[in-house]
Amino acid sequence: MSILVNKSSRVLIQGITGSEGTFHGEQCLAYGTQIVGGVTPGKAGKKALADKVPVFNTVKDAKSATAANVSLIFVPAPFAAEAIFEAIDAEIEVIVCITEGIPIQDMSEVYHVLKSTGTKSRLIGPNCPGILTPDEAKVGIMPGFIAKKGRIGLISKSGTLTYEAIDQLTKLGLGQSTCIGIGGDPIIGSKIDELLMLFEVDSETDAVVVIGEIGGSLELEAATYVKNHMKKPVVSFIAGETAPPGRRMGHAGAIISSQDESATAKKNFMRTQGIHVVDSPADIGKKVLEVVNR
Repeated sequence: MSILVNKSSRVLIQGITGSEGTFHGEQCLAYGTQIVGGVTPGKAGKKALADKVPVFNTVKDAKSATAANVSLIFVPAPFAAEAIFEAIDAEIEVIVCITEGIPIQDMSEVYHVLKSTGTKSRLIGPNCPGILTPDEAKVGIMPGFIAKKGRIGLISKSGTLTYEAIDQLTKLGLGQSTCIGIGGDPIIGSKIDELLMLFEVDSETDAVVVIGEIGGSLELEAATYVKNHMKKPVVSFIAGETAPPGRRMGHAGAIISSQDESATAKKNFMRTQGIHVVDSPADIGKKVLEVVNR
């Protein structure tokens, strides 16, 4: 089993005829993902990805023709919010936005709509590597060859550390159920605790890795959820230990604005909530192996 995407997911790509949409769309298709359609306004009737995938003018047209339930967005930042709104309006179940640099004001409006009553869509991202369910579906830019099907879930703010953790787990014989890069922007579609809920009820996930970083309160909210609701073990690493207060480090959201948002404060609180926290990213895989073999 998996969460969010699997071999039955029917994926459309918004921005499929652009350079990024074409390159990564071909990678997803080669992995075995069901890419059933693409969207580029004004190019309806054409085909993309080596003439294998039909192109439509709108998401609604694409969904009507293909029964797509997942959208992968490779639309430039100035137009990305409108692309997300279009997917929400079409009631696409899972929306994955890879685009970075979307203005905070635009994402604030997107977040408000996502959390309004009746919205049927879940957004992963923006500024993220997407979702990978090994041997079933690659919806984004993660390198599928490093992953192995198994029973460890992964949620991460960092793209690079996502790949590092997957590689460690695979080399230790620990496959993954689903790997999710949620993005490191100040405003993102899905929070860590919301995804932990899905892994907690997934019968084929035994443990979850959470990779966080300085800035914001997502890790603290997730820790509280783990303490109150999770029976499955959670292993975590928080990046940014040496970051000075007030200076942005890498991601737009990685900036310490209060003492509670420092790596040390987050790690200390997470430990009090029963999370297995490691101080080095090199120890993620070994800690998971230790935890699941207890």
